[in-house]
Amino acid sequence: MRPELPVEMSADQVYDNGPESQFNPTFCLLGARALRDFGDSFVAILLPVYLLALGLTPFEVGVVATISLLGSAFLTIGAGLLGARYGYRQLLLAAAGLMIATGVAFTLIHDYALLLVIAFAGTVNPSAGNVSVFVPLEHAALSGAVRDSDRTKMFARYSLFGALAAAVGALAAAAPDVIAPFGVDQLIAIKAMFVLYALLGLCGGLLYARLPRAKCRHDSQEVSVLGPSRKVVFKLAALFSLDAFAGGFVVQSLLALWLFERFDLSLLAAGAFFFWTGVVSAFSFPVAAWLSQRIGLVNTMVFTHIPSSIALILAAFAPTLPVTLGLLLVRAALSQMDVPTRSSYVMAIVTERERVAAASFTLVPRSLAAAVSPALAGALFAASYQTWPLVICGVLKIAYDLLLLLQFRYHKPPEE
Repeated sequence: MRPELPVEMSADQVYDNGPESQFNPTFCLLGARALRDFGDSFVAILLPVYLLALGLTPFEVGVVATISLLGSAFLTIGAGLLGARYGYRQLLLAAAGLMIATGVAFTLIHDYALLLVIAFAGTVNPSAGNVSVFVPLEHAALSGAVRDSDRTKMFARYSLFGALAAAVGALAAAAPDVIAPFGVDQLIAIKAMFVLYALLGLCGGLLYARLPRAKCRHDSQEVSVLGPSRKVVFKLAALFSLDAFAGGFVVQSLLALWLFERFDLSLLAAGAFFFWTGVVSAFSFPVAAWLSQRIGLVNTMVFTHIPSSIALILAAFAPTLPVTLGLLLVRAALSQMDVPTRSSYVMAIVTERERVAAASFTLVPRSLAAAVSPALAGALFAASYQTWPLVICGVLKIAYDLLLLLQFRYHKPPEE
């Protein structure tokens, strides 16, 4: 077992344990994650409404969304490349500053060309933070702050905090409509929400400032982005991309569309259903950590994922709405249990100085792959093959699980 390391420990760094080191680094990281996911959630919902209110066309809104996703991916890759050389604290503070600037810029700037620049260079993205410059840095920092035996539990708490905060953030997106009866213009109210987003970045930056301060040691040793774990990381990235490509066939908006068309589900009922699926998924994270201690990380990823995919396929052919929603709730309770275990596994099987790069290079391909399949699912919907996206998603995910088990069943993390 590795000794417990400070949050920014790497092979060529030592630490100045100033007053900020009295704060628990995991508390700072969990708190910052919750603040950020709260903001990302309401901004992801309000962004298209805001852009339409500024006079942009739906096509232009789509371009802004695509540019923002690409920008987030490039920033995430940049974090992976720089994370091995610079301390996590320094890069996280820079990212928090970028979050503040993004919120302020969206509030003040209305020109379409400038909005594209802000979307590319900023931290706002329509995927509610799935690709984020913060994520690989926080993953590596959390892994260095706890022992191997506690790492998966920590990632479960990290995911739980983020999921619950995002659920609250989704509810907060209704604030402009809630205050509209009091005479507040919708555009002004949405601008105020972007100001809140900037303030959340400021609060997150204050938490990051409490992380241990690193002092780089000057020596001749080169800093490696990916070294001995390169092949393993690339293989995992390919497998995770297959999983994400499959998941893109049943993103939340398409699943909602399927429920609307097949069962004539009301918008209110759909909102309540997806809220509860989010809550169920969030509380599955600690269960995943408990289970992984008994059967292992890879087995937890695979043997919870396969039943969730089977439930999705069965839901595609369920005859009634209650049966369908029941099967989808079962899927929600199982399908996200691989989130903390996957993050923990990636951090466990690479070296300390490769962690930021490994998190980055496994995250970005996932998101890019997931961006392809919704268009294919939309084409199937248009051709009146509404059940096929659910079936394709389930089958591809089962194939991913079997490949993951075959390739990594005997590649154990240190605690196993």
